[in-house]
Amino acid sequence: MLPFPVSFDEILNRVDLVDPVAYGSSRNYIDGAVSYLSPYISRGVISTKFVMSKILERGHHTYKVEKFIQELAWRDYWQQVWIAKGNEINTDLKHQQTPIANWSIPKSIVEATTGIIAIDNSIQQLYETGYMHNHLRMYVASIACNVAQSHWKAPAQWLYYHLLDGDWASNALSWQWVAGANSNKKYYANQENINTYCRTNQKNTFLDVSYETFNTSMEIPGRLKETESLNLKTELPEMEPLSIDENLPAYIYNFYNLDSEWKKDTSANRVLLLEPSHFKNYPVSKKSIDFVLATSKNIKNIQIYVGEFKELVASHNLKDIHFKEHPLNAHYKGTEEPRDWMFKVEGYFPSFFGFWKKCKKQLKY
Repeated sequence: MLPFPVSFDEILNRVDLVDPVAYGSSRNYIDGAVSYLSPYISRGVISTKFVMSKILERGHHTYKVEKFIQELAWRDYWQQVWIAKGNEINTDLKHQQTPIANWSIPKSIVEATTGIIAIDNSIQQLYETGYMHNHLRMYVASIACNVAQSHWKAPAQWLYYHLLDGDWASNALSWQWVAGANSNKKYYANQENINTYCRTNQKNTFLDVSYETFNTSMEIPGRLKETESLNLKTELPEMEPLSIDENLPAYIYNFYNLDSEWKKDTSANRVLLLEPSHFKNYPVSKKSIDFVLATSKNIKNIQIYVGEFKELVASHNLKDIHFKEHPLNAHYKGTEEPRDWMFKVEGYFPSFFGFWKKCKKQLKY
């Protein structure tokens, strides 16, 4: 189903093609019935609640599609953790990751030369399409953090940089979950597991070991010993002059909000704000920026501003400003509008399943 279309009608069509029942039983397989909706959800083109509503409107019994709804809820959960913990998610959240041999990333992961066919193919696909299957993300994270003993932060930044669906909360906290910094144990996968879910039959790799081997001080394999520090930079577009009507409100869009349906019948100045300071802290690839620019064209009369929020407001005398809530919008001034959450469950829950227990009470079975 790759690559990812950008017109809103095609995106809606992709929502209609989702098979939530098949997803529940096959999602962990490389050829499973995954939705391919994550780039649109992460960029705020559609919301998790919108997708859930569309699925339930088809008349599915909730218990048959619960796994699909639950996976959508994980995205809201990670966002709630980010809201509650703020910049703490950029550090080991619950436990200190250990052992750590380096604060960089194995060169063989960056170059897709680990020697594990499924892993190398998935990294090559990432570079070509901006997508990596969720199970493969866990495999890569486990190799980087738990086998190569790299601290999770640099490899997580590398993956986020290339993903079209890059969501820093989901990405950083999932890497920490794998590395044991946001969970009570590390996640490991051996070659047998990878073969099962990736439809491969490879043997004699550094992962072709028992799970007991992982837990008995396995040495860093030779293929993973060489590391490198990455210099990730974002290539932002050239800024063009804005045409602002000071008598109209200003609706601010950004990397996490490209909702073309947001107050679309309201006359307003609509500005896609790309802040260099944001992308310095959370760099993304040119492929991701191009995806944002192409998808933003669904927003009628959208204009692009490359600069800081304060500069935009001051230079164009913006007064009636509106934006959607997000942890990275704390410096925005104006009217903050709530995001379209799946459930009315807020606050920090140490585990997803504590959060999900509250959510389930709002579902009709």
